[in-house]
Amino acid sequence: MDGFSRRASRLRREYLFRKSLEGSERAAYEKKRKIQQALAEGKPLPTELRTESEKLRAESALEDATTELAVDDEYATYDGKPKIIVTTSRQPSSRLMKFAKEVRLLFPGASRANRGGRVLADIVEDAKAGGLTDVVIVHEHRGEPDGMIVSHLPHGPTAYFGLSSTVTRHDIRAAAQRAAAEGGGAGDDDDEQGLANVSEAVPHLIFDNFGTKLGLRVKNILQHLFPSGAKKDGKRVMTFSNQGEFVEFRHHTYTKGKGRGDSLTLTEAGPRFAMRLYKITQGTVDETEAESEFVLRPYLNSKKARRATLG
Repeated sequence: MDGFSRRASRLRREYLFRKSLEGSERAAYEKKRKIQQALAEGKPLPTELRTESEKLRAESALEDATTELAVDDEYATYDGKPKIIVTTSRQPSSRLMKFAKEVRLLFPGASRANRGGRVLADIVEDAKAGGLTDVVIVHEHRGEPDGMIVSHLPHGPTAYFGLSSTVTRHDIRAAAQRAAAEGGGAGDDDDEQGLANVSEAVPHLIFDNFGTKLGLRVKNILQHLFPSGAKKDGKRVMTFSNQGEFVEFRHHTYTKGKGRGDSLTLTEAGPRFAMRLYKITQGTVDETEAESEFVLRPYLNSKKARRATLG
């Protein structure tokens, strides 16, 4: 599908579907299409369709609900084994390189690639040829990680997140060492803090407050970055908690006492950051003309814009 957007592919399928209809089926389909177009454009319904508009709208909604997954579910063939590559923007700072490595460790089995001088189209093409399922790109501003792009292959979607309040594993380790030194501890044994090595076992995922249609869409994009169906032997937990417009991410490991009633002890493994969704497109990251599914417009004073929240 190189050179063609996902929208073009959908329009082509719709055209072939319309051609396959005959007689009364084609007439009914054309009526439903006219009603949908009028509603989308805010125009009055055609006079000849007003008497049967309610019935046609109900049938159309039912058809949309049943065919959307069959036609537009990008994860319909997902086998529970994502293959992810993590890279950076061009000329990354040392801090962004460290952050990219930490992001790579979040996803079991993922790999990391140096960006070099490659353009996005080459990265996506190579990832498709290698049978990869997702490309994750991290960006920075003046040495501070400030963005993450998650692009699903081969046809999208692509989610664009802004990052803020980023704390790397190195920052967490340094803070733990300072606290240990102030408390009279040695402060130099990373193993005691559980930060020396990061387990790459399949994590337990927690998604909190993703109740809206947009929230479920974002949850679907994020959870497919992790293996499903695998036994979670690793003692680590990843939490995505929606707090208004921001999704707080935390990565912990846990230990449990030997006794039956002993509680769990959480240790933050890092990194930690806040994610803010600002766009979802229906193509891959290299498709500049891909149709936008969602665009954040925080200064647009409209009911629709205020309603577009994750929770």
